[in-house]
Amino acid sequence: QVQLVESGGGLVQDGGSLRLSCAASGSIFRFNGMGWYRQAPGKQRELVAIIQSAGSTDYADSVKGRFTISRDNAKNTVYLQMNTLKPDDTAVYYCYAYRRVPATTYWGQGTQVTVSS
Repeated sequence: QVQLVESGGGLVQDGGSLRLSCAASGSIFRFNGMGWYRQAPGKQRELVAIIQSAGSTDYADSVKGRFTISRDNAKNTVYLQMNTLKPDDTAVYYCYAYRRVPATTYWGQGTQVTVSS
């Protein structure tokens, strides 16, 4: 049973920073990739950032240059450093992990990020 546990969300002012953590139960080497999605009220869930097992990363255009995804293999943890936060970044942020064979996706429970103007 895979568990992904997020932490680090909270309330921050416009222009502030937060770091989200996603701790996996067991080795993250099992996954082909891990990343973060977010969902704002009334909007669809959208991909924020992803890090592949080989280390390559990709970001949504809206967060490029402000957010950085990284991972610590020894701690089985993926991070999302969020700088220069904006009110539009307010959402529930979900950690996810996927495997290609068999095709499986795992989700965390979500952590709320609120950016006040």
